[in-house]
Amino acid sequence: MIIVMKSGTPEMEVERISREMMDWGLTPEKIIGKHKVVIGLVGETAELDPLQIKENSPWIEQVLRVEQPFKRVSREFRHNEPSEVAISTPNGRVYIGEAHPIAIVAGPCSVENEAMIIETARRVKAAGGQFLRGGAYKPRTSPYAFQGHGESALELLAAARAATGLGIITEVMDAADLDKIAEVADVIQVGARNMQNFSLLKRVGAQEKPVLLKRGMAATIEDWLMAAEYILAAGNPNVILCERGIRTFDRQYTRNTLDLSVIPVLRSLTHLPIMVDPSHGTGWADYVPSMAKAAIAAGTDALMIEVHPNPAKALSDGPQSLTPDQFDQLTQELAIFGQSVNRWPQVAVALS
Repeated sequence: MIIVMKSGTPEMEVERISREMMDWGLTPEKIIGKHKVVIGLVGETAELDPLQIKENSPWIEQVLRVEQPFKRVSREFRHNEPSEVAISTPNGRVYIGEAHPIAIVAGPCSVENEAMIIETARRVKAAGGQFLRGGAYKPRTSPYAFQGHGESALELLAAARAATGLGIITEVMDAADLDKIAEVADVIQVGARNMQNFSLLKRVGAQEKPVLLKRGMAATIEDWLMAAEYILAAGNPNVILCERGIRTFDRQYTRNTLDLSVIPVLRSLTHLPIMVDPSHGTGWADYVPSMAKAAIAAGTDALMIEVHPNPAKALSDGPQSLTPDQFDQLTQELAIFGQSVNRWPQVAVALS
C-alpha cells in the first residue's frame, strides 16, 4: 500500500503520518519523487481501509494498494517513479537508471593474472567503459573447471581499480567472503546460480554496496523480482537487475536465449534499473554486437560485455569474449545507437 502526498506537503506532516503508520504496526518508507512524496507501507495491509487512512490528513492525495506480490520492487510502490543506483568510483559517481546514459561494464570472465587484468582494464577505460567486471570466485557447472583465484584475485582487481579508476563489479558466492569482496568491489554481483540463495540475498541486502542481481537460468520474471525483494526487504534499495539469458530448447547454436522482451516487461513492473549481458546471453562473441545494439533499442540502462586480451587462451568463457580491439570497435558503434535514443554521452564518434 502507498500513500501519495499532495505537492507541497510540509515535512512535519509527512513525519506525523509515518509515525501514525508505525503505531499501526506498519513500516513506512518515504520515497521522494520529482514532484511528490510517497509513503510506502510495508506490513499486513489487507484489512486496512484506504479511505480511513485518507481521512487522517487533508494533505493525502491518494491511498493505493500495491497489487504485485513484490512490494518494494514494484513500480507502483514508487508511484511510477523510476529509481537510480548511484555508484562511487575513483573516476567519479556513475548513475545507472532510465534517466541516465547507458553504462558500460566490461572485462574477463575470470581474473587470471595481474598483467592480463590491468591491460584489459586500461582498454575497457580507453573504449569508454565505466566498470571492470572480473570473477575472483567463479561458480562452475563442473567441479573440475577453473573456479577462480579467490582472495588473491581480489587484490588484482584492486590493482586494476587503482591503475584505471574504473569501478569494480565482482561476484559473491559465499556469504563468508562478502566482507572482503565488499572492500574491493563497488558493486556486489549475485550470479544466476545464486539468484534464489535466500540467505545470501539477505546478507547482501544488509550491506551498503549496490547489488547486481543476475536472472537465474530457469527463473521466471516473478521469481527474479521476488529475489530482488529479499535484498530490498533487508535494507538495501540499490539493486540492478541483469538479464543474462535463460535456458530454452536450443543449446546447439547459442549458450542461452537472451530474453530482450524482458526489458519492456520489467519497465512496466519495477522501478529498478536494468542491465543486459549479451555475452552469457548468446555464448558466442560473433553474436554479442548485434544483441548489445538490440538491447539499447529495447531500452536497457546498462550493458555487461566480456572482454579478454586473448580469448583463445582464456581460462573460462573464451568463446563469448571480445578482444579489446573488437570491444573498441563495438563501443563506437554502440555510441551511434545510444545517441539515437538519447542515452549516450554527447561526444563525437568516428568509426574506423
